[in-house]
Amino acid sequence: QVQLVESGGGLVQAGGSLRLSCSTSGRSFPSMGWFRQAPGKEREFVASISAGGGGTTYAGYVEGRFTISRDNAKNPVYLQMNNLKPEDKAVYYCAASVRVGYWRSGRDFDYWGQGTQVTVSS
Repeated sequence: QVQLVESGGGLVQAGGSLRLSCSTSGRSFPSMGWFRQAPGKEREFVASISAGGGGTTYAGYVEGRFTISRDNAKNPVYLQMNNLKPEDKAVYYCAASVRVGYWRSGRDFDYWGQGTQVTVSS
């Protein structure tokens, strides 16, 4: 059974940083991603990465502040979040895809974690 487990969320002041991690129970996936959902809003794409970290793509509202990374297809995937803003407050979800590439739509991901809360105070 595939389990994605996120960690690293918490409360931080605006301008601060957090690093999220997502473990995959040792299973390898060709593509991993992060999405987020704020209260009362739809889930939205944050970033995704291909196996080995060779390809990445970001949503415009996080580009330049967030960095997605992974060492190889089996290691955890990380989301380094810098210069956090109050509007970044959301539950952040890790997602895994069995398709090669780096995707932006939730429909392209097959497995999801339970989410980790990120709160940014102003």
